[in-house]
Amino acid sequence: MLKKLVAVSGVHKPRGYSHAVKAGNLLFIAGQVAFDADGNFVGKGDIEAQAVQVFENLKAVLASAGATLDDVVKMTTYTARREYRHAIIEVRARYYKDYFPTNTLVVTELATPDFLLEIEAVAVCP
Repeated sequence: MLKKLVAVSGVHKPRGYSHAVKAGNLLFIAGQVAFDADGNFVGKGDIEAQAVQVFENLKAVLASAGATLDDVVKMTTYTARREYRHAIIEVRARYYKDYFPTNTLVVTELATPDFLLEIEAVAVCP
């Protein structure tokens, strides 16, 4: 199966990894955290602000591959505290109205203490 890096725009420049790789019609999206397009951290201590930025990053990566949030079939949501679950669900519901992809929630320590959330995804490209 042919794999191809996706030229992504609208998100921060990654260091040492790719935001997205396409394999056939599947799109694998690296874990997105709360950095804006300029690489500035968004929402220190604010799970809602971080969740919004993460979903905006997911949208940008998907759009770069010609896909949308509705093309996502699997998400893995990593959070620093289980208490953040409800806020994450509320923000996700702003982006998904009728369709919700499968999701696994993992409570774990993230790459830095400021990260409260990271979401990776797999999508089927149209």
